[in-house]
Amino acid sequence: MGSCCQAMCNVQKNTNVRVSLPVVCFVWQIAMVILFGVFIRYDDESDAHWEEYKAENNITSDIENDFYFRYPSFQDVHVMIFVGFGFLMTFLKRYSFSGVGFNFLIAAFGLQWALLMQGWFHALDPNTGKITIGVESLINADFCCAGSLIAYGALLGKVSPVQTLVFTLFGVTLFAVEEYIILDLLHCRDAGGSMVIHAFGGYYGLAISWVLYRPKLKLSKRLNGSVYHSDLFAMIGTRLPPLETACKSRQATSDSPRFTGTLFLWMFWPSFNSAITDHGAGQHRTAINTYIALSSSVLTAVAISSLSQKRGKLDMVHIQNATLAGGVAMGTAAEFMIMPYGALIVGFLTGIISTFGYLFVTPFLEKYLKLQDTCGVHNLHAVPGMLGGFTGAIVAAAATESVYSKQGLIDTFDLEGKFENRSVGTQGGFQAAGTCVAIAFGLVGGALVGLILRIPIWGDPADDNCFDDEVYWEVPEEEESIPPVLEYNNHMINKHHELSESNFSVEQS
Repeated sequence: MGSCCQAMCNVQKNTNVRVSLPVVCFVWQIAMVILFGVFIRYDDESDAHWEEYKAENNITSDIENDFYFRYPSFQDVHVMIFVGFGFLMTFLKRYSFSGVGFNFLIAAFGLQWALLMQGWFHALDPNTGKITIGVESLINADFCCAGSLIAYGALLGKVSPVQTLVFTLFGVTLFAVEEYIILDLLHCRDAGGSMVIHAFGGYYGLAISWVLYRPKLKLSKRLNGSVYHSDLFAMIGTRLPPLETACKSRQATSDSPRFTGTLFLWMFWPSFNSAITDHGAGQHRTAINTYIALSSSVLTAVAISSLSQKRGKLDMVHIQNATLAGGVAMGTAAEFMIMPYGALIVGFLTGIISTFGYLFVTPFLEKYLKLQDTCGVHNLHAVPGMLGGFTGAIVAAAATESVYSKQGLIDTFDLEGKFENRSVGTQGGFQAAGTCVAIAFGLVGGALVGLILRIPIWGDPADDNCFDDEVYWEVPEEEESIPPVLEYNNHMINKHHELSESNFSVEQS
């Protein structure tokens, strides 16, 4: 297989996607129209027969429609997917169009395919053969897209738009299967997706990146980094005037991966983890635990970042990434009675682990395992997701009736029907097994999809042309004008210089 892959690498790259990209977009979108027409219908709470449904089920008010409970959380999750994850990709100095644009493309196609794939597994009516969807379906579709967007972080700058659609098609499919196994067959609880979203998405992207390893990627090293204003733009989402024409900005090295969009993601993560939990105490508790864990990971990330530098200076890489690790790691256990101090401990430890990952693990993976992880998804999603899954297993196994109450245990772990006799110890074991399933699907599925993406027909860039928007976008000319503040400062500097020269000439005369 090695010689075959090497032969593929030696083929001359052709980045012209004028035919392949429109064909894939049109054909796949037409396929979505047909499949939606055959399978997708509104559920009882979004159908025009809602009034009849209310009467049959003794519902007295429209406010009891699930839309009013779920839509605020859906909006928060939606912002995370399209804005948080989108700007998360904008740190590269010449790849912002692709970071935001391809994120948009992945999510727009992925959510359609996810509604179908998840519907076939979870919402297919055996009597009618139809899939019914409502607001919770939209949230789950966004969750499904998140797995592929996480994977894209590992591949950022090295794949074509056609390849992004291909790995999204397979990523959503694999996600739906592993989600069905973990949540339905193993009956695990994973409201915030530490297992099914983060562990799967992280290892899926890493496996693809490993198969697509580029030994000559350093030819694009000049573009694999950021400038001052691009990091700030990515962190806050506010565009600053271009500074390249006014001054030489400090540039990051290729071993300085950035994970950005931090503030949007950090603020909305409690909604992400609690969006599909049970109404009432479960949803309330999930938001609290996530909120607390996130705050803890900020302090430990700052502490380790400062300790890692001789003069104690902070590294924006760590602040943009490891501060989010607490939210990832709390995805599974947030719904459980982990207690506020337990949430603090989870955030404390994952902030440390994630920061150390950026300091030591990422360079090790690239040097010795030939794994080029552009955004460092290993440290923010894969490892914290895995740790979150195992944390959930431990907390589940330690659950007691005195802490949860009898009904609380049933509600939290959904111990009803064929699972009513399952013990908490057994539940903990299945939670651990679910984490392993997610990792296995990510690694094996990613390796297979990586082999498909190696076929030289997708229009991916050459080694010396990665991380550059101009390969796939019409990029406007950069303005040569100097920003007003800098222009004023430069003007005054010149004035002072002229005055000093004038004084000197008078004295000489």
